[in-house]
Amino acid sequence: MSSPLTTASPTPAVATTDAPKAAPRLRGPRRHSVQKPRRSVLLTVLTSLIVLYTVVPLIWLAVNATKTQAGLADSSGLWFSDDFALWDNIRDTFTYDDGVFGRWLLNTLLYVVLGAGGATFLAVLGGYALAKFDFPGKRGVFAVVIGAVAVPGTALAVPTFLMFSKMGLTDTPWAVIIPSLVSPFGLYLMWVFASEAIPTELLEAARIDGAGEARTFFRVALPLLAPGIVTVLLFTTVATWNNYFLPLIMLKDPDWYPLTLGLSAWNAQAETIGGEVIFNLVITGSLLTILPLIAAFLLLQKYWQSGLAAGSVKE
Repeated sequence: MSSPLTTASPTPAVATTDAPKAAPRLRGPRRHSVQKPRRSVLLTVLTSLIVLYTVVPLIWLAVNATKTQAGLADSSGLWFSDDFALWDNIRDTFTYDDGVFGRWLLNTLLYVVLGAGGATFLAVLGGYALAKFDFPGKRGVFAVVIGAVAVPGTALAVPTFLMFSKMGLTDTPWAVIIPSLVSPFGLYLMWVFASEAIPTELLEAARIDGAGEARTFFRVALPLLAPGIVTVLLFTTVATWNNYFLPLIMLKDPDWYPLTLGLSAWNAQAETIGGEVIFNLVITGSLLTILPLIAAFLLLQKYWQSGLAAGSVKE
């Protein structure tokens, strides 16, 4: 006798309205690139303060150079007066006291060309030699250069004056030019730059081809040192152009004054009895003094930037 087979019907699945929620995705770290740099409020604020600290004095100088002597006292320092006297001030600056401002400008150019140019050339020669040649006492030279960088120039001004006084060179242009030829910072900078910018294999290849040391330096090494040369030249030019204390103790004849010392003498006229107050000419002369430096930085900027970025990208 067969018993009927009973088949169990499947239990229908219970539909639920609450579907399982996906796990929340964690936000990964933000990726920053050159095209999308990271933003920093603190860095923006600090940069803005530095820009204000740098630009506001330039704005004040440019605005007040357009005023007459009376307009300086009757108007705000950061805004123009009713009378625009920039061109008159420039003309009076170059013609005042028989045109001595032009003589000071030529003196400054002389000190920069011979002093800063010579300091740059000596720094290039010394840096290249220290970077690519081995000789006894090299470590001692390195210690002396580092120590000279740490010594401020004002600390050496009085001993330099005494030495030049015994040689009879005071109150002459050589008293300003010769000390400007020594630039420990420029020498150290060219030393470091030449060590990385000039491959030793390239110099050895030039020597194997029969090139002498002078030809190897001028034809092979010097073009590679161009960014560093421009950087050192800018630093030495600014230092020589703005040099004040050394000419102050070395020079007595106003005909050999640089611009910094000459403008200081004009400014001091207001403190003397019967002296003529010419603050408008002092301000205009100061504006004319900084224009060559601004032009030099703008013209040599691409070489300077390439020098700062040299060696930062691995090939």
